[in-house]
Amino acid sequence: MTYGNKIPEEIIDAVRKHHDIVETVGKYVHLTKHGKYMKGLCPFHSEKTPSFTVTPELQIYHCYGCGKGGNVIRFIEEMEGYSFPEAVRVLAEDAGIPVTWASHDGNKNAPQDADRAKIIEAHELTAKLYHHVLNNTKQGQTAKQYLRERGLSDKLIDHFMIGYAPEEWDLLARFLTNRGFDLALMEKGGLLSAKTDGSGYVDRFRNRIMFPIWDRDGKATAFAGRIIGEGQPKYLNSPETMLFTKSRTLYNLHYARPAIRKSKQVVLFEGYMDVIKSWSAGVKNGIATMGTALTDEHCAMLRRQAEEIVVCYDGDDAGQAAAYKSIPMLETAGLKVAVAMLPKGKDPDDYISEYGPEAFLRETIDQPVSVTKFKLIYSRKNHILLKEEGRKNYLLQAVEIIAELDSSTEREVYLKELSREFEISLDSLKQDCYQKRQELQKKKPQGDNNDNSWNNGRNEKRRTSGPPTLMPAYTHAERRLLHVMMRDREVAQAVHDRIGDAFNVEDHAALAAYLYAYFAQGYDPDASRFIATLHDDRLERTAASILMMDGDFPFDETIMNAYIQDIAKVPQFRDIERKKEEMVHAERTGDFLAAAQIASEIITLERQLKGRQDDRF
Repeated sequence: MTYGNKIPEEIIDAVRKHHDIVETVGKYVHLTKHGKYMKGLCPFHSEKTPSFTVTPELQIYHCYGCGKGGNVIRFIEEMEGYSFPEAVRVLAEDAGIPVTWASHDGNKNAPQDADRAKIIEAHELTAKLYHHVLNNTKQGQTAKQYLRERGLSDKLIDHFMIGYAPEEWDLLARFLTNRGFDLALMEKGGLLSAKTDGSGYVDRFRNRIMFPIWDRDGKATAFAGRIIGEGQPKYLNSPETMLFTKSRTLYNLHYARPAIRKSKQVVLFEGYMDVIKSWSAGVKNGIATMGTALTDEHCAMLRRQAEEIVVCYDGDDAGQAAAYKSIPMLETAGLKVAVAMLPKGKDPDDYISEYGPEAFLRETIDQPVSVTKFKLIYSRKNHILLKEEGRKNYLLQAVEIIAELDSSTEREVYLKELSREFEISLDSLKQDCYQKRQELQKKKPQGDNNDNSWNNGRNEKRRTSGPPTLMPAYTHAERRLLHVMMRDREVAQAVHDRIGDAFNVEDHAALAAYLYAYFAQGYDPDASRFIATLHDDRLERTAASILMMDGDFPFDETIMNAYIQDIAKVPQFRDIERKKEEMVHAERTGDFLAAAQIASEIITLERQLKGRQDDRF
């Protein structure tokens, strides 16, 4: 038997057994022991009080805040944005388990799998070719000299596999042809361009210094090329392909990930040269977007990796505007944001070359300013402070920025700075700030769009919304019954014989059906293994939530029968309610004969229901 896209069952089991969930989750989340559980801050949403729980006994996790849950494979899927097959493959490779299975269902997607593999193979070979040309040919000497003048050592060039695409029109096309690659597929993968007359293919990149772009697994999937000398465009990226999407790609993430996880901090740069030069200065947690604006997808990826982010964009107006625009996106994703300030007109590359790596670390990366401070500096540049009108407008805008702070202590610190600098009464500034805060409160929606904001660090003072909604008795009965069924084959068999999958909650019925199939294959109760058979995000969350229930409630055959009765009578209750509505409708339309007949049916159903209830006692 196989699970999930032709992956053999024994591989799934081997992967789960090799990767202990506490050890795996512990690489991303700081866990502390609480009885038989491990707890920590959820990596999937921003929270201040730990609601993320790992159960070593069951090898599962569940967050009571956002509802995410599952086994170790699901955790890696969620953290890294992998599909199920990708997560299994990565975990298998990490465990030294040979990857020999197809990664998609049947043969339908096998050609696409083969295409992806070929395009990746071609990119890996192309990176080596361009790197060889840079280091070992006369054609690459000019490019090599340029890189050295930019402060890149041979060690750095080798580490980032920087190369050179010569001016020849078809060097790469011939190279790939000699190795049996389909050139039409290579054009689809972004390495070649079709001739306008349809007679063949030419190299996409020519006379450019080449920077490989890697995916999260460290495989080359695209390139960024910088032209040597004059010409346009100055920078050229690979087109978007089945392997490369700019809005979901972060340069250097695979190299930076260990340092990011260790420090829980990431440094965001604008370009790959900034990342490379900063790496040489000791910034091992630096990444960059690929020639595109920061996206919500980028922010979500970063939040899965880190808790804090230092934005280090260019010191020119465009760079500072981009930094300003990025702040709300990063904060919305749940990241704590700070901004590294560079002198006007300087980018990280320039700064390191001019002042040295130690100064870069000491004066910028290690001394970032708060978001409020950055906003004040940014606002200040837009006003002429030598003129009274400019000073007034700046002060009003500054007070509005400070008013956004929740901490009264922080507000006072900034207001005192303004008071001293501009010789304005602190009381006046406080009064304006208070009025701005009142306006902000009025603009805020009455409800919080985040259903789980009760545990969000940014919503500590949120009003309570009243007691939680009580679930119906049958839902409570179904959850408790499934909790025991997943741990006890005999109980599952007894429930199967009595009601099958006739649970009233759709997800509960689906879980019961999967569970019966699981036990029918001869498997022993194993929460993590059972969850691995589901391959459905919602069902995995539901199963994890039910398994994490406090199992100290009493349970015996009498209680089981009572639960089954509660579940079985729900359809009859619904039938009675439906018939009552039909009777009312018949009476309103004057069809009293039909109404009397329906009333008789209702009495019969109620007697049957009462008889079943009496049988319980």
